[in-house]
Amino acid sequence: MSSTTTGATGLSGRYAAALYELADADKKLDKVADDLRTLAAMIVESDDLARLVSSPVLSRDEQTKGMIALCKKASMDELTQRFVGTTAQNRRLSALPNIIKAYLDELSRHRGEASAEIVCAQQLDETQLKAVTDELKKVIGTKVSVEQKVDESLLGGMIVKVGSRMIDSSLKTKLQQLRLSMKGVG
Repeated sequence: MSSTTTGATGLSGRYAAALYELADADKKLDKVADDLRTLAAMIVESDDLARLVSSPVLSRDEQTKGMIALCKKASMDELTQRFVGTTAQNRRLSALPNIIKAYLDELSRHRGEASAEIVCAQQLDETQLKAVTDELKKVIGTKVSVEQKVDESLLGGMIVKVGSRMIDSSLKTKLQQLRLSMKGVG
């Protein structure tokens, strides 16, 4: 398959590039992206699904049947179902979270968007997320595709990652810095 995408490195990048080309040809880029976001959230939220994805003990057929049934139950597009099934048949399910991230990054790159990851102590509501997205858009100077994660250990504040840049304004980090500076005083 000739690839017009760039930056597809490693296994995850190759799978993501192939899926991107198929979705682009079928004009299903957004539907596949939505399906993949849903699937990624399901993997994070369900320990059983995470075990299904990463288990070397389960056979190809067991993993394939399980993943296809899950995709059908979640009303995912047929292209997404076939892709996930092929990934399972090729024993590459353990790479699925990285493939999903690579696909979403590729989609953002083609749209001229920057990808940002926001980690907060609690889920942001729509107004808060829009405010953060608008600020990032001003700072970066381009559209921003935001992925939000929750890490309750942060206590408060947030960590924003855009490319190789990271801004950590979490309460957890500030307390750690205060603790270190207090050790130096005594």
